[in-house]
Amino acid sequence: MQQDTIGSRAAPAPEVLARSLRAAGRRCWWVCLVLMFLVDQAIAGTGDQAAAWRALAQGGHVALMRHALAPGVGDPLGFRLEECDTQRNLSSEGREQARGVGERFREQGIVVGAVYASRWCRALETAQLLGLGEVVPTPALDSFFRDRGEAVIRTSAVRALIHDWDGEGALVLVTHQVNITALVGGGIGSGEIVVVRPQEEGLTLVGRIR
Repeated sequence: MQQDTIGSRAAPAPEVLARSLRAAGRRCWWVCLVLMFLVDQAIAGTGDQAAAWRALAQGGHVALMRHALAPGVGDPLGFRLEECDTQRNLSSEGREQARGVGERFREQGIVVGAVYASRWCRALETAQLLGLGEVVPTPALDSFFRDRGEAVIRTSAVRALIHDWDGEGALVLVTHQVNITALVGGGIGSGEIVVVRPQEEGLTLVGRIR
């Protein structure tokens, strides 16, 4: 009987080879599917942002912006509204991020009708660093992260602010993640913007700017 030489391999049986090829095909299919999904998401994200910028350029739309990067969660114990040292504040990266967003508004030729901001220092500083006009401190935009009992009242007040706005240029509202989620749902990153169009009933989401 013929024996394999040392170090040689027997040829795989046909059924083993077929199973291997099928498994490789399935792996390739999943990889291709994931890649297609990622490409679609990238294209959708680009279109989403393009639609958002076009809407702001048209006027009559609202930019709901989360304050720029401020490391941490919530606010420290001992938080006092009138003292920034007791709050979470923008990092140097966050300040640069805010300036960059303002520059993008100018590059896109967006006419800003008004800028309102939460009275929290990180939101006020973000709004000021945008350089898009006078900033109006607005209690309705204040965070309710630690006081969820204020959620309904503040959300209703922001909706009223949006619907009472005269629609000249773009309205920029700088606030917090919980506030934006209560208005439109979903999460939002630091320094990101959700663009909405006010309707007689509620708000229509147009796009996101990241």
